[in-house]
Amino acid sequence: MPPRWPREPDRNDPAYRKLDDRMNFAIHVAIFAATNSGLWFVRTLQSQNWPWTVWVTGGWLLLLVVHAVYIFAIADYSNSTASDKLPKSS
Repeated sequence: MPPRWPREPDRNDPAYRKLDDRMNFAIHVAIFAATNSGLWFVRTLQSQNWPWTVWVTGGWLLLLVVHAVYIFAIADYSNSTASDKLPKSS
C-alpha cells in the first residue's frame, strides 16, 4: 500500500519534503536496478563483451551514491522556509 499523508501535502512542510525525497530516491534505485539488470541480462544472453555497460552501470551507481549521500546526510529538513532566509528590508 502506498504511504498516506495525514494532511494537505505542502512542499514547505519539512516532514513532507523528507518523505518525498526518500520516495524519489527509492524510485531512482528501482529504475537503476531494473535498467541495469536488463542491460546485463541482454549482454550475457548475446554473449557480447560491451565495455560501455561497465561505464553505464558504474556512472549511474556513482550518481546513485551521490543522491543517497545528499538525501541521508546533507539535506536539511528544518522548519525554516526560503522566505525566512531573505534579508529584511528596513
